[in-house]
Amino acid sequence: MSNAGRTWPSETSVEQDPISRIPVRRLTAYLGHSHHFYFTNPGWYDRGQRLLFGSERANAANLFSVQLSTGQIMQLTDFPPEKDYPPALSFLHASVNPRRDEAYFWRGHELLALDLSSLALRTLYDLDPAFRPTNTSVSADGTAVFSGVHEDLSKKFAVSLQYGYVGFREYFEAHPLSRVIEAATDGAGACVLWEEKNWLGHVNASPTQSHLLTFCHEGPWNRVDCRIWGLDRSADKVWKIRPTQAGEYVGHEYWLADGFHLGFHGKTLQGDGQHVFGFIRYDNTEHVEVTFPHSSMHFHSNTMDLLIGDGSASDANVYLWAFRDGKFSPRRVLCQHRSSFHIQQTHVHPRFSPDGRRAIFTSDALGYGNVYMADIPPFESLPAGPN
Repeated sequence: MSNAGRTWPSETSVEQDPISRIPVRRLTAYLGHSHHFYFTNPGWYDRGQRLLFGSERANAANLFSVQLSTGQIMQLTDFPPEKDYPPALSFLHASVNPRRDEAYFWRGHELLALDLSSLALRTLYDLDPAFRPTNTSVSADGTAVFSGVHEDLSKKFAVSLQYGYVGFREYFEAHPLSRVIEAATDGAGACVLWEEKNWLGHVNASPTQSHLLTFCHEGPWNRVDCRIWGLDRSADKVWKIRPTQAGEYVGHEYWLADGFHLGFHGKTLQGDGQHVFGFIRYDNTEHVEVTFPHSSMHFHSNTMDLLIGDGSASDANVYLWAFRDGKFSPRRVLCQHRSSFHIQQTHVHPRFSPDGRRAIFTSDALGYGNVYMADIPPFESLPAGPN
């Protein structure tokens, strides 16, 4: 009997954050890792009433949803444990169709579509086993799902990218054949949008412009020729976004909610190498970039007005910054996260909800990764962060 459709009682608990004093909701509490999607992919569906997350329960990784008003959890897939292929990251890199309640993820070499109402699964694309897939992202009109794929080089050197970035530098230096693929969400077929002999990843579709997406040249940020690339699928065109000079770097790019602008962070050659944060339109106009006194593993924002970041394992808070008059205000503490960042599933990956009223993040502060949510109070009401 399939466990897809099984419901789990609410695991929600609420605690007052010791620094900001705001209530923080823990949405999961299972003795196994749970995590929300990668920060570039929103996981809300059912008109924002439910949130998708991956969870490793009964020794298997599957997709779940939580009803935000009640905390009730539903299991949406029923995949068995696998010895040879760790499936957990399939759900970290899943995505949701913005036009209907359907999710997309890789299972082994199959790109699958899951109807979030009926829980029926469809195969959209069967990848050549000589390649490995990366994340998924859906076009704004909901008609196509995109992903990056690259040659599987695991027989040439040790590879364990999700557990300690083993093989990361070697992959970059090998220049594997990589592709950006597009699969029609109605099952009509798939095609290759772009390919080259560089390691490609982080394929992200504009949330409003169905013909636009970005991808990156993966590898050490200070060694890639250019991290951020634009792709116009209607014109078969690619170009560099925020080109870098030797020695400087940017990355962790993401689309703002308007679907025209991107956010990114990195370091420049100014002084002794200062942290910067920037916004830029996809066509390299309207470029705003300022020095930034702090670093975070990841950042996210819906607009240029308010930024969220996750510090680090040694600076274990979720922070907010307000962007006003061309500069960022001193940071404020939203809450602690105390996560280890030990594996990809326990990276904090904070992001705002589409309406900007809440933030979600993952933390293994209690031993296992769990999904947390906090309402966003007025910025000025939060305590100042350390200098």
